[in-house]
Amino acid sequence: MTGATTLLWPWVVLAGIGLYHGVNPAMGWLFAVALGLHRKSQQAVLLSLFPIALGHAAAVAVVLAVVLMLGLVVDPLVLSRLAGMMLIAWALWHALYGHRQPLRVGMQTGLFGLALWSFLMASAHGAGLMLVPALLPLCTSASSMSPLAADAAIPVMLAALAVHTAAMLAAIAVISVAVYNWIGVAFLRRGWINLDLIWIAALAVCGVALLVR
Repeated sequence: MTGATTLLWPWVVLAGIGLYHGVNPAMGWLFAVALGLHRKSQQAVLLSLFPIALGHAAAVAVVLAVVLMLGLVVDPLVLSRLAGMMLIAWALWHALYGHRQPLRVGMQTGLFGLALWSFLMASAHGAGLMLVPALLPLCTSASSMSPLAADAAIPVMLAALAVHTAAMLAAIAVISVAVYNWIGVAFLRRGWINLDLIWIAALAVCGVALLVR
């Protein structure tokens, strides 16, 4: 890879994962549409997008903060191996137990409840963990391949969080408005890709990649 490509691909991955999360109905757009239909208001759909994005961003930020703290004292290669093992473990947990206790939130929930639901859903799906493979090259580059320097890594992580969240918010906004106004939710019964299986596979593949690179 050229230097420009090496620097660009992690940002593309961060945005791509954000778009994927936005497309996944379990991450919020289906809830936004349901709230809009329940309250007979497109405004309810639009207002719900922001706590959903905020809760998701908070869940990702928690993981990034843990990675940053570990990176202050752990060699980047060791941190990469740890992240790989965590991704594989999370994939196995999600495959075996991820759907046994679905999170339920009523249609009367407020914005805080919606943000909390989004936080818990993103945490359960390992949303933040999936960003680690893209973040490690950016942060280690910023800190010259030494244990992560906080003053160099924090701006990179904040930018990564912003890119990821913006991509997710854009996706859920487009999908939820389109489904609410024109498509309807009946298409989910007629046929829908099992995005959870794709997510589990992606977690496992990224974990293996971090272990063998």
